[in-house]
Amino acid sequence: MTGMHILLCLQGLKAEPWVEGLQAALPDATVSIWQPGAGQPPADYAVVWQPPQALLDEQPGLKALFNIGAGVDALVKLRVPPHTRIVRLDDAGMSVQMAEYVCQAVIRHFRELDAHEATMDQGRWAHRRPRLRADYPVGVMGLGVLGSRVARALTAFEFAVNGWSRSPRAVDGVRGYAGEAQLDDFLRASHILVCLLPLTPETEDILNHRTLGALRPGGYLVNVARGRHLVEADLLALLDEGHLAGATLDVFREEPLPAGHPFWSHPKLVLTPHTSAMTLRDDSIAQIVGKMRALAQGRPVAGLVDLDKAY
Repeated sequence: MTGMHILLCLQGLKAEPWVEGLQAALPDATVSIWQPGAGQPPADYAVVWQPPQALLDEQPGLKALFNIGAGVDALVKLRVPPHTRIVRLDDAGMSVQMAEYVCQAVIRHFRELDAHEATMDQGRWAHRRPRLRADYPVGVMGLGVLGSRVARALTAFEFAVNGWSRSPRAVDGVRGYAGEAQLDDFLRASHILVCLLPLTPETEDILNHRTLGALRPGGYLVNVARGRHLVEADLLALLDEGHLAGATLDVFREEPLPAGHPFWSHPKLVLTPHTSAMTLRDDSIAQIVGKMRALAQGRPVAGLVDLDKAY
């Protein structure tokens, strides 16, 4: 690893702690922050989050880009040289966070904890008829690393879990559906829908009036993938029509969510600021270093991205 040069380009994030962590793990490497137009020497690898095209234009010889988040939709838009690999994190502590977040959202809705909170805030002691778990099957869209972990976690609470993915995936305890031909059957079999799909041209706007309308009456949405999966006006219409009981949203088409957006004041929505699963720096650095060493030694690595599939 002697002589390796690593650049960091982390839009909107503080890069210095990443530099320190990588330098400590790779003391013989040169680790620096990319400076646009600075004429920095050629680098071997870049650790990135939402990098601009200029990085690739100035560093055409990069062997690989290491993306510090689970989603690679920002990289798909770039002109990436054919010899430059894109490597995403496999987990880095995000899957357990995602499982925590989704399970609490599903359970909060199923157990009507929002209604209990409201009556207690009003000073009223009131019970509600327990719901039947069998009436609330959960559908998980996307069965990658995060989606599979979420689906398994939901089965631990004895929910019936359906899973849908582009190609067939087997997850213990989960009823699998795959491809466009089985999407409608998957939706009709689900009462609560969790979106964990990668954002691709095929999945953009997939949460629309038709697909959300196919959920069982009183359905509920949890979107922890990307804001551009959701047609916001269609969600609002289905909420106001009463077909959907509510939604928990962690991601939005525009972030931060603009002041005055109708989501802020809608009584059937629970909003969080894109915090369902945060990248854990130390875990991520350890994983990136391991993959750099594997690539340098010509060994295979997990997490290689197929740009044609966008994941």
